[in-house]
Amino acid sequence: MNRDRILIVDDDLTVLKFLQAAFKDTEYGTLTATNGLEAIETVEKEMPDLVILDIAMPKMDGLQVCRRLREWSQIPIIMLSAFCDTEEKVKCLEAGADDYVCKPFSMEELIARITSVLRRSKATQTPPAQPVMTAGDLCIDFNARRVTSSGNDVKLTPTEYSLLRELATNVGKVLDHTYLLKKVWGSEYSGETEYLRVFVNRLRAKLEPNLSEPRYIITVPGVGYMFNRRAPDRN
Repeated sequence: MNRDRILIVDDDLTVLKFLQAAFKDTEYGTLTATNGLEAIETVEKEMPDLVILDIAMPKMDGLQVCRRLREWSQIPIIMLSAFCDTEEKVKCLEAGADDYVCKPFSMEELIARITSVLRRSKATQTPPAQPVMTAGDLCIDFNARRVTSSGNDVKLTPTEYSLLRELATNVGKVLDHTYLLKKVWGSEYSGETEYLRVFVNRLRAKLEPNLSEPRYIITVPGVGYMFNRRAPDRN
């Protein structure tokens, strides 16, 4: 069986060597890059299964690399940073990252995060009773994992799709924050409310015609979110 390949991007050669050695006896293979441009070229050429991306790099930092990759790729991305405040996490998630790990970290934590992200990217869930859902001009084909708006494909990352699927298959139900975090990310993420807020905003930016008046993903203040199927057609 082919091993999943992880691209490790860091300008610190000590970190690269440490992570390569740490992954040697795991189920994952590794590729490395020492700067942002090399990272983008490696993703284009090698198509790894996941990217571990340091933020603080010269010439092109990790946030810039993440944004560039998100212009054309939905590859799972985990950011690494020595800064662990909420503002820094939100910046990374808004740039398109799937997860965020603070330095210093344990390999157990990093591998758990990798496993969680790859699980979402490869999830093969039982199709709902209704394999295709429409709401206004939004269409979700659960069998094909395809989302379209006005007939145009909407590119979603695995995490974005997992969140949308959970909301849309519970149409009309209010799903609380804890439920969504556990269901989409896993029980270890139950307190990461900023993840949910950022990913809902990312979905809305791709699906909603008017961000100030969401039609599809409705906020229920203090509780959670609800998917509204009876969204009116766009004019």
